[in-house]
Amino acid sequence: MMLSSNKRDELRFVTTIIGLVLTAVATCYPQTYKGVDHTVKPDSRVFLSQPLTIGWRYNSDRTLNLTPAFDSDRVYLPLAGGIIVSLKAGDGILNWRSEFGGELSASPVADDRSVYVASETGKPESGTRRATGALRALGKEGGVTQWMRTLATPLQGSLTLANGKLFGGGSDGRVYAFDSRTGEARWIFVYNAPFNSEPVVAGSRVYVGSEDGNLVVLDEHTGKLLWRYRTQGKVRGPAATRDDIVYFGSGDNYVYAVNTLTARLLWRSRTGASVQAVVLAGADLLVASLDNYVYKFSLTGKRIWKRQMPGRISAQPLITDLEALFTPLSSSAGVVLELRDGRQVNSLPVGEEITTSASPIAVGGVVLLTTEHGLLAFSQPREAAP
Repeated sequence: MMLSSNKRDELRFVTTIIGLVLTAVATCYPQTYKGVDHTVKPDSRVFLSQPLTIGWRYNSDRTLNLTPAFDSDRVYLPLAGGIIVSLKAGDGILNWRSEFGGELSASPVADDRSVYVASETGKPESGTRRATGALRALGKEGGVTQWMRTLATPLQGSLTLANGKLFGGGSDGRVYAFDSRTGEARWIFVYNAPFNSEPVVAGSRVYVGSEDGNLVVLDEHTGKLLWRYRTQGKVRGPAATRDDIVYFGSGDNYVYAVNTLTARLLWRSRTGASVQAVVLAGADLLVASLDNYVYKFSLTGKRIWKRQMPGRISAQPLITDLEALFTPLSSSAGVVLELRDGRQVNSLPVGEEITTSASPIAVGGVVLLTTEHGLLAFSQPREAAP
């Protein structure tokens, strides 16, 4: 059927209006982010500066100095004796409990299929040699082992998932990359010092700190050593990367900025003690040191502010666009600082002394803190929740 000129103009007008309306709707209602890191995304319902109360707790005297794994709606808590429990983040109901023996040796990690756990299977007798490490994938629905790999020595620090691969560093100076679906080793890098840190994958490179004071940088696909940068202290916290620059802390009290292409030092800034946490916070850098202070630096190394905390900071903070949650050791509450000026804007009392370096995490609208006697879930009171 032929349309008149006026009809065609009307049709084009209506089509244009519909397109504008759809664009506006897409802008107002963006897709929900489903990442699994320590950063709370802007569309999350977690508001750290708002009133938060304990919604539920999981009681256990077997918690470890390891950060729980989590996915979009569950948390996987590591316990002593080689135990992982899966809990619903919203209400704390137990999904399953998996016991595989030994002791967990690194913070676990999860994706939409599995929970990946590293463990130590025991100490070899004097004069004997046997494998003492294990890595396994547990099904997220029932905790049943999907695959397991025996390792010469245990993995330490934290496991990392990226691009279908599982990364971890060992006490024997090896860094591994495994296929996360099958457990097959993609590559093994052999080094002359132990690793006890969290690998970070960015720009087809793996950044991992070593106990001999080096930041070691490997090719993600082959495990080939690209370069290393030496400091005068152990490098244990995860690095942060942006625009061909890697930022990391060291046990020598400094935070470093190094060009990722040339391995050249751009700047370093001193704190009062070992630097445990270095995280990007918007256009700046947030640094936690064992001197009981949190620092904010510009990405050019200028100190913006410095705030004293009620205890040493050894865990990675939980970051939103506007705030950061810290869990100072020996204190009795998590502390929320405003990123703009470092002012304290909230406190999350845990009812006991904080003794663990497990990092706070967020799952949906729930903030989870590990304590010596279990797991606490903070959320907005029901009458205050939007």
